[in-house]
Amino acid sequence: MNILFMGTPEFALSSLKILLEYQYKVVGVVTAADKPRGRGQEVTPTPVKAFALRRNLNVLQPESLKDPAFIESLRRLRADLVVVVAFRILPREVFTLPTHGSINLHASLLPRYRGAAPIQWAIMNGEKETGVTTFFLQEKVDTGNIILQARTPIGEDETAGEVHDRLSDIGAEIVLHTVKLIEQGKAKPKSQDESLASPAPKILKEDCRIVWSKTSREVHNFVRGLSPTPGAYTSHGGRLIKMSRTKVIEEERGGQAGTIVKLDGELWVATKQGIVSILELQQEGRKRLGLAEFLRGYHLSEGDRFE
Repeated sequence: MNILFMGTPEFALSSLKILLEYQYKVVGVVTAADKPRGRGQEVTPTPVKAFALRRNLNVLQPESLKDPAFIESLRRLRADLVVVVAFRILPREVFTLPTHGSINLHASLLPRYRGAAPIQWAIMNGEKETGVTTFFLQEKVDTGNIILQARTPIGEDETAGEVHDRLSDIGAEIVLHTVKLIEQGKAKPKSQDESLASPAPKILKEDCRIVWSKTSREVHNFVRGLSPTPGAYTSHGGRLIKMSRTKVIEEERGGQAGTIVKLDGELWVATKQGIVSILELQQEGRKRLGLAEFLRGYHLSEGDRFE
């Protein structure tokens, strides 16, 4: 079976690798344009492109997915199936090209958490379980008929980054199984239950400020759901501080929201209801540090308040 793979970030790599490992012919790899990354803003390829070039795969980076020249180039590849993992929304003229259609891997148990940030929203909402879903693409985002799903628990202190890495590997296995089912004519897609649908929209910087007037559990889930990126932040003395790892200390008694109530080898902050311990912090423009190392270069005192 000839496969056209579409993906951009690290999350997509496991799926591309496993298809190659099982000797599927990847006739092309479509990914986003190179762009400035990191502190130095050096123009670099996407993770998927960098890997694809090392494997001598045919890489396409269209400016527009509706460009007739791009669509014609896809037609010439004669792909039997398009596999999409963490890429853009495809127009109908693209996802209907292959003989067997186009499938997508989504990092949630659809129809829950449709959208750009399913892992983050699941954790921020305190979910105990998540998973991955493969489905056939339709015009409306994340609504296509489900082929396979796999579930995994979310630990109460796990971060989005940790769940992301696990789902990438689980997702690769599900992609492989899905491709095999389609190849054998054994796929049995089922429609999504719209009554269970929930959104997982893109997260913007202004959405990432910690609200200390919530409960300690809600603050904890918020921080770990945004860790390591884009990162939950607060302010102290006019300076922004990101917090990437916390622990719930108390869920009943709280205090003045955002106030440091203990700073003696540990950093405890009161919420409206409960207390959280801050384990990792980061000054704006600097690297993430454990509490002890952070406090060697930044002064805090009991009674100080984060806002």
